[in-house]
Amino acid sequence: MKKVRIYSAEEAASLVQNHDTISVSGFVSCGLPETLNIAIEKRFLETGYPKDLTLFYAAGLGNRDGSGADHFAHEGMTKRVIAGHWNLAPKLGQLAMENKIEAYNFPQGTLCQLYRDIAAHKLGTITHVGLNTFVDPRNQGGKLNDVTTEDMVELIEIGGKEQLFYKAFPINICFIRATYADEYGNITLEKEVAPFEVTSLAQATKNSGGRVIVQVESVVRGGTLDPKLVKIPGIYVDGIVVSKEEEHQQCLNHAYDPSLSGQIRVPTDSIEILKLDAKKIIGRRAAMELRKDTVVNLGIGVPEYVSSVANEEGIGDFMTLTVEVGPVGGIPQGGTRFGGSVNADCILDQPYQFDFYDGGGVDLAFLGLAQADCHGNVNVSKFGPRIAGCGGFINITQNAKKVFFCGTFTAGGLKTSVEDCKMTITKEGSQRKFVEAVEHITFSGQYANKTNQPVMYITERAVFELRKDGLYLTEVAPGIDIQTQIIDLMGFVPKIEGEVKLMDERIFSDEPMGLGNQ
Repeated sequence: MKKVRIYSAEEAASLVQNHDTISVSGFVSCGLPETLNIAIEKRFLETGYPKDLTLFYAAGLGNRDGSGADHFAHEGMTKRVIAGHWNLAPKLGQLAMENKIEAYNFPQGTLCQLYRDIAAHKLGTITHVGLNTFVDPRNQGGKLNDVTTEDMVELIEIGGKEQLFYKAFPINICFIRATYADEYGNITLEKEVAPFEVTSLAQATKNSGGRVIVQVESVVRGGTLDPKLVKIPGIYVDGIVVSKEEEHQQCLNHAYDPSLSGQIRVPTDSIEILKLDAKKIIGRRAAMELRKDTVVNLGIGVPEYVSSVANEEGIGDFMTLTVEVGPVGGIPQGGTRFGGSVNADCILDQPYQFDFYDGGGVDLAFLGLAQADCHGNVNVSKFGPRIAGCGGFINITQNAKKVFFCGTFTAGGLKTSVEDCKMTITKEGSQRKFVEAVEHITFSGQYANKTNQPVMYITERAVFELRKDGLYLTEVAPGIDIQTQIIDLMGFVPKIEGEVKLMDERIFSDEPMGLGNQ
């Protein structure tokens, strides 16, 4: 068996040619091949090469600090970006907004599945995911600016049903991050928070005639790796780069934590009791929707409070929490550790997780609420000059059996207090979230109504439900005036049927709500 070639980071970076399509692994701030990313950026800054790259990645990469995908954010270096999420690479997003690069945003799970279809030499990926959203060619087709003109997704009909067809394309080279390689190029990911989509990415690149380059912590003797842990066999691998320790963090700015990668389990008995603020109130109202033995997905931000409240209430075991990159069970992490779960029961490959999501495997999904309109559409992907991207939001929200959008009623300086079980707005936010029409349709109310999906919008002062004829105001917090503190601050008048119900007073008390006794 032929031994794999060991490259320096500089040698590996020199393999990338002008006009190549390069794909990079990782998820947010976890599993980034930073030694390789840094080397290719350094090469471009010093020599002006490589030029006109197409950068392709499934999840968001980076931490808004120049890491991850922002290593490619140089005019002339990158010509086109096809990505699932943009918010963590603000320099790249700025190039897109200035029309200096072609820019596409597609659902993260669909891009993971596209790797597999590229590997199999299929024409592309056919799926319902993205219908009626901004990815649908009847809307923007996933294009983010004026210079992006090629249609990468088509609307087709199969068996009398509408589907979207995401076109395949060859990958010339990929940068993958892993833990160990043996001397024959077999690759394991023991210390990573997940296996990500590395197997599919390596197959797609190899079967495109491209080069697979893997950054590892160290190289070990052939035959010493457990074959059941090998995620990329040596027959796929063209080269190995041994990384610098500081450029091989499990998650950016965090020491290695074996409880995130399944090597150990740690005690989780201590529960931090969160203060009763607007976000916790939203989390408490949302936690009332939890049901025993359900599969749940929680988004970043306010939805994280649902898990905290559930643990406070002693119903943390009602649900099995999942994370789109692969963990099932355990405690999902936030910040730069988002993607990992402490004490996970299982850690799947990301494409498999999205197969389960797309087929309706998630019972309850709690996602963020950035902007909503009278049709129930939600935007979390683009706001004026800022590109955030959809990530896995479309896959998750479009297919969960029930979806709950959780966020404050307004943004930009909102301040609240709770006294005598009543909500008080001490300072109103400057930005309205409920608008006449969202700029980007990341979640389609129209599609939800087609599929009879129950949808709820939970804020600190009001709860709304989507019905066939629009958005209904169904609950109001004690102490809130419906006209002046809700309707007057919306870009449309919500529908109201009969008397608006008061939100449960238990939500606004520091005492436990007794959800475990319901």
